[in-house]
Amino acid sequence: MHRSGTSALTQVLALAGAALPENVMPGDEHNAKGYFEPWRIAIFNDQRLRAARSAWDDPFVFPYRPLEAREEKRWITRATDLFDEEFAGARHPLMKDPRVSVLGPLWRTVLQDLGLPARAVIPVRHPLEVAGSLSKRNGFPVEKSLLIWVAYMLAAESCSRGMPRAFVPYDGLLADWRVQAARIEAAHGAPLPALTPQAGQAIDGFLTQELRHNAAADDLAKIPQVGPIAAQVYDWFAAAAQDRPRPTAELAAAEEALEEMRRIMGVFVSPVTSDLDATRSDLLEARQIAAFEQAKSRSLEAQLANQQAINLAQADDLRRLEQTMDELLDDLLGDS
Repeated sequence: MHRSGTSALTQVLALAGAALPENVMPGDEHNAKGYFEPWRIAIFNDQRLRAARSAWDDPFVFPYRPLEAREEKRWITRATDLFDEEFAGARHPLMKDPRVSVLGPLWRTVLQDLGLPARAVIPVRHPLEVAGSLSKRNGFPVEKSLLIWVAYMLAAESCSRGMPRAFVPYDGLLADWRVQAARIEAAHGAPLPALTPQAGQAIDGFLTQELRHNAAADDLAKIPQVGPIAAQVYDWFAAAAQDRPRPTAELAAAEEALEEMRRIMGVFVSPVTSDLDATRSDLLEARQIAAFEQAKSRSLEAQLANQQAINLAQADDLRRLEQTMDELLDDLLGDS
């Protein structure tokens, strides 16, 4: 789920030897140390979600919505090509984007087609902390944030079944990342590729308490309608993050509750979130184009100013040359 410590965990894995994509999303005021997210893949995932009349912040984005077979194949081909471009045959490619959770069937197909064995690392953070972060960044009400959290966590669990996977508590990562690294290695049945003492020092310098921006204070179960569902799901994941696995069947009730809400409200909610996401994308593209044109204009102005300076210098040179020629001519005339 977004805002669950995915960026911090990704940087730990990258410093331990996994390969980040070619193009990563830079940091901003919401995540100063960086997102470590493949922005081209994130854009692709947003487009794929909109193709199914959904969006990243659609509370009913789970379960996965396949498209018509030929259209689905086109998206899988695009995803495969994009993965190849971003990771260029890396031995330990590391793809971080929360949207992969809700697009799990597509990306599992891509990895299978590429012959890559998939391993999952799923960060677990209290849903009210996530809701607090989404409120600050996106202005979402707590009820919407909790529903999105439920959808993403159910999707992450569902799409990672059958593969080696580790559930990592965000608090535990900040408290003692070495313990969590050992848990990841045990769950995956393989060592992290380059967890050297030097890498450990780099991780120590990166993981600081300032990465924690929100703390849960309210009683999750008391939040009307969605609170009890989120509490039920969180209890399951909290146990998994403490190596106390529980039957996945325990999540069935939460899935049924989410499906019932989708049946009643989905037709009003999902298309709206999709349209809003499309509008956000169009506005972002327009801003990027405007910024590009502005930068190009500034570059042209700088070129013109530079050319003007060159012209002025050349004019001064010509005046000095004319003056020199006049002096020479006067000397010649005087001699004659």
